[in-house]
Amino acid sequence: MHKKIAILQSNYIPWKGYFDLIAAVDEFILYDDMQYTRRDWRNRNQIKTPQGVQWLTVPVLVKGKYHQKIRETVIDGADWANAHWKTLVQNYRQAPHFSEIASWLEPLYLEQDFTHISQLNRRFIEAICNYLAINTIITSSSDYILQEGKTERLADLCLQAGGSEYISGPAAKDYVDEKVFSDLGIKLTWFDYAGYPAYPQLWGEFSHGVTILDLLFNCGSASPRYMRYVA
Repeated sequence: MHKKIAILQSNYIPWKGYFDLIAAVDEFILYDDMQYTRRDWRNRNQIKTPQGVQWLTVPVLVKGKYHQKIRETVIDGADWANAHWKTLVQNYRQAPHFSEIASWLEPLYLEQDFTHISQLNRRFIEAICNYLAINTIITSSSDYILQEGKTERLADLCLQAGGSEYISGPAAKDYVDEKVFSDLGIKLTWFDYAGYPAYPQLWGEFSHGVTILDLLFNCGSASPRYMRYVA
C-alpha cells in the first residue's frame, strides 16, 4: 500500500494551505518535539479587520525556557480565549457563514480549558478537519521513537509510520537532504502552495495568508472550492 506522510509543527488556527497539506496525505504527524520558536505560527495567526490584518496571539510561558519543546510549552492563563472569541465576533459577525461556524467554534474557545499550546492547536486542527471532512489520520511525533539528525529523523518517522512517500512543505528545501529519503526508498515530494483562487472576503484588499477561519466564516461548506486537496 502506498502511504503518504507529512510532518509539520502544530500551528494555532493555521491558514488554508496547512489543511490542504493534511488532506493530501494519509497520515499527518504533528512535529511537537521540535524546539519552541518565539514570534512564530505556533501560538499566533492573522485575521482580517477593517483596520487591516491583525494578529491573534495565545500567551505562553517562555521566559528563560530557551530550549523547551513545543509540546512542553504552557499557555499563560485563560483570559486569552474569551478575548480571541470577542475579536472574532467583532470582525466576522457580518460574514455569511458566521453563525454556522460559531456553532462548533465558540465552545472550543469558551467551554474548554487548555494547558499546553500543542493540546490547544491539535484540538482546533481536528475540529476544522472534521468540518471540512478531512479524514487524514493525525498523530504526534511523541508517539514514535525519535532519531538524531534533522533529515534522518523525518525519514525514520516516515518508515515507522509505514510511509512510502514524504510530502514536505517547500520551506524545508533549505535543510532537507534528499539523499537520505532516496537511500531508504522513500519518495520525496515538495508541496506547492501557489495558485490559490481568491474567495469573497471582508475588509478590503485580499489576503491569502490569514487563518483558515476567515475562509470558513466567509464561505462555509463551499470552502473546499477555494482549496486544492479538500473534496
